[in-house]
Amino acid sequence: MMLPKTALRPRSVTILGSTGSVGCSTVDLIVRHPERFEVEALTAHRNVALLAEQAHRLRPRMVAIADPALGPALAEALAGSGVETGAGPAAVAEAAARPADWVMGAIVGAAGLAPTLAAIRRGAIVALANKECLVCAGDLVIAEARRAGARLLPVDSEHNAVFQVLEEERSETVERIILTASGGPFRSASIEQMRNATPAQALAHPNWEMGAKISIDSATMMNKGLELIEAHHLFAMPSERIEIVVHPQSVVHSLVAYVDGSVLAQLGPPDMRTPIAYALAWPERMRWPAPRLDLAQLGALTFQAPDPHRFPTLAIAREALAAGGAAPTVLNAANEVAVEAFLTGRLGFLDIARVVAAALERLPGRPLSSLAEVEAVDAEARRVAEDLIGRF
Repeated sequence: MMLPKTALRPRSVTILGSTGSVGCSTVDLIVRHPERFEVEALTAHRNVALLAEQAHRLRPRMVAIADPALGPALAEALAGSGVETGAGPAAVAEAAARPADWVMGAIVGAAGLAPTLAAIRRGAIVALANKECLVCAGDLVIAEARRAGARLLPVDSEHNAVFQVLEEERSETVERIILTASGGPFRSASIEQMRNATPAQALAHPNWEMGAKISIDSATMMNKGLELIEAHHLFAMPSERIEIVVHPQSVVHSLVAYVDGSVLAQLGPPDMRTPIAYALAWPERMRWPAPRLDLAQLGALTFQAPDPHRFPTLAIAREALAAGGAAPTVLNAANEVAVEAFLTGRLGFLDIARVVAAALERLPGRPLSSLAEVEAVDAEARRVAEDLIGRF
């Protein structure tokens, strides 16, 4: 789906998860270019105050809050504004199905799957910041996008980097994709330090400002395991041709190696607004006051292989991808439950990976052909993970 070089009207956008980190960054970019965008809908999980503030600022046609109990508070906050309001999962799905040209899928976790699919099924341009959609139901999502003629634009900095340097029309010339990882706050920590890690320590990412769940995934490197699965689906690349390297500076966001020995990389400061801006303006580029890269000041960029003993999540994710079917869905659901248990003090940091591995062992893999089947496996995996947490 290619757009004309010069748009005849502003691009209409919907932001699913507008009050999260990615959503707020998207709002920031839209506010800087009011002549280029108009907002169709905004959704949030529970943050009524921020959602209402964004609605007053952007004047969307509709806003929806996922928690149905907060519907009255949202309606009161926007009384007299002319903005339609809704509450509950059905309202979020309705917002996703509204006729926006471009949809940001930034709802964290498996909760983002149904509304993202709603946007895909009507053939929208969908910017994917929710990697869990492709982890939980990659085959289903890709098939629906092809059927509907939707265009998926990766927003994760790593996949966005690959998208920018990948010669899509000549994919047979690609030898491998190289995803970079910061290594998180425990890149140099000992096993003992990681065993005793507190949520505050795990949330203290050295380079990026992210939400709590993604920050913990970065600390365990499960984030990179999920991105491996996402890259497999986005770029039709087998696991053995996707490499992961630790790059502490978070300047090289990913690389593509070609059969002639060339390696192309996308570089930039660690600011999520850069990949969001690329997706928001695609196929053009938009100007914004991004921090500029000063290579001379940086001096050096370093790379190293990830330690499989301290970060077993990478091997667990590869095994789930190889197993296929329900395995990645189980991986994601068990990880979400384990991360929440760690954040609430019910589970140790190193036990996150153990719970995920145990859940994968307990639940047999099977093919998934519908959203209902994905949701059933997701729910079962969450029950199993909760049971396992009580045993650690």
